[in-house]
Amino acid sequence: MKRITITLCTAFLLFACNDGDKTETTDTKESADTTTTSTASTTANEAMPDSAMMMKNWQAYMTPGDVHKMMSSWNGTWTGDVTMWHEPGMPPEKSKSTSQNKMVMGGRYQVSNHTGNMMGMPFEGMSTLAYDNAKKVFINTWIDNMGSGMMVMEGPWDEASKTLTLKGKGVDPTTANGKEIEMRETFKIIDDNTQMMEMFAPGPDGKEFKMMEIKYTRKK
Repeated sequence: MKRITITLCTAFLLFACNDGDKTETTDTKESADTTTTSTASTTANEAMPDSAMMMKNWQAYMTPGDVHKMMSSWNGTWTGDVTMWHEPGMPPEKSKSTSQNKMVMGGRYQVSNHTGNMMGMPFEGMSTLAYDNAKKVFINTWIDNMGSGMMVMEGPWDEASKTLTLKGKGVDPTTANGKEIEMRETFKIIDDNTQMMEMFAPGPDGKEFKMMEIKYTRKK
C-alpha cells in the first residue's frame, strides 16, 4: 500500500509540473484532465484492497479446515511394513518401521517421526505435512539420517480415491554433483487403521519404477 501511495503522489506532482509549463486552458483540456484524474483515482482504489477484506483473506488462510481435521485423524503411532527395490527386477529388501504422527501449531501442520532399519543400519526420518488453504494443495518436507538435504513435494488430494499424490525433486546420493531426480509419491487411505505409501523414481533406463512401498497399520 505504501508503494502505491508514493507512486500516485509522484505521478500527481509530475502531472502538475507538466501542466504548469503549458498555456493550453481550453474547456476540452480541462475536461480531459478531469477524466484522467478520475480514472487514475478509480484504478488506485481498485489496486488497494479494503483492509477488512485483507484481514478476512488472511483469516481464511490461517484457519484449519476440514482437510486439517482429516489430517488430525492420522495422529498416533503406526507400524510400517517396508518393501524397497534398489533396481527394477531385483529382489526387494524388507524391514519394519514405526511412525508417530502429531498435529502442531494449533492443528495446522502434522509432524511425523520415523524410526526403523535400512540396509542394515538404524534409520530415522522426519516429515512435515501441510495443507495450504490458498493453493489448495498439500506440501510435504522430508529429512533423514541417510542424507544431508531436504526433499520438498506437493500435490492434490483426490477425495474419490482417498489418495494424495505428491511430486517433487530429490538429490541422487549416488552422484557427487548434487544431481536431482524427479520423485513421485502416492499416499492412500485404505481405512481408518490402514494406509499405503508408494514412492516412484527413475530407474537406470530413465523410466519411472516403484522403489518403495510402506503399508502402515495403526498401533492400538
